[in-house]
Amino acid sequence: MDSIRIRAYGKINIGLDVIKKRDDGYHEVKMIMQTVNLFDKLEIYKMNVPKIKISTNLFYIPNDENNLVYKAAKLLFDEFHIINGIRINLYKHIPVAAGMAGGSADAAATLYAVNKLFNLGLTNQELMERGVKIGADVPYCLMKGTVLATGIGEKLTRLPAMPNCYVVIVKPAFSISTKKVYQSLKIDEIEHHPDIDGIIQAIERKDLYTIASKMENVLESVTVKKYPVLDEIKNIMKNYGALGSVMSGSGPTVFGLFDDIRKAKTVIKVIKDLKLAKQFYLTDMLNINAKKGGF
Repeated sequence: MDSIRIRAYGKINIGLDVIKKRDDGYHEVKMIMQTVNLFDKLEIYKMNVPKIKISTNLFYIPNDENNLVYKAAKLLFDEFHIINGIRINLYKHIPVAAGMAGGSADAAATLYAVNKLFNLGLTNQELMERGVKIGADVPYCLMKGTVLATGIGEKLTRLPAMPNCYVVIVKPAFSISTKKVYQSLKIDEIEHHPDIDGIIQAIERKDLYTIASKMENVLESVTVKKYPVLDEIKNIMKNYGALGSVMSGSGPTVFGLFDDIRKAKTVIKVIKDLKLAKQFYLTDMLNINAKKGGF
């Protein structure tokens, strides 16, 4: 095998809670992650020269060691003393710096691809153990599906598949630093925490309406306070038929769950007309829980 083409899928957070700040500076979380059918594309080719070369369709994406794709490839190259090189063409479609783990998904796809291209023989679990060195979301992006994430996000428990529905994803014309959001979060001042266990029970019952009604993200206490337009977008989603609407990750992406595609299309038009956001997607859940992992 001299080349591979692969999709890297984004995620949303059905629920996100922060439990405490650890002594090492990381935060303990309890969140439900869900893969959506929105993806970046990677084309990866072997080269005879010992170099990791990256090109992207977005001028502002780094093409050097600052890209998680580079870090993922180099991690395996160094461990297995790979003397060849690779050329990676990265086509971004997942919103950047938006709380959808796009960079982590690309890194996960790269780990998977390098493992296949060079016959390293690593299992998906072994890739996940290496992926956490790159970022807390990378193991999940290798696992995918409906998952409870605890610890710093690296302890993963498979949940039953989410009931399918339409997902409207809206990204305003600004980006958010996850690190800064967590640094600004005042855990001691949080008066209400999301009912993650209640969401899990609703998932087990395939009860989409209860899931949607319980969706919450504790990081909104930071991001929405700074960017009130996110609350405006959430309210519009609900007023036009969303079963529930919440921010994904540290933001600023907001998503809504719909059981009617006409309502989903209408809410996109309304938010577009009001010029409240720049990127809009209508998609669905990517339920791959029957798989053991892989792409």
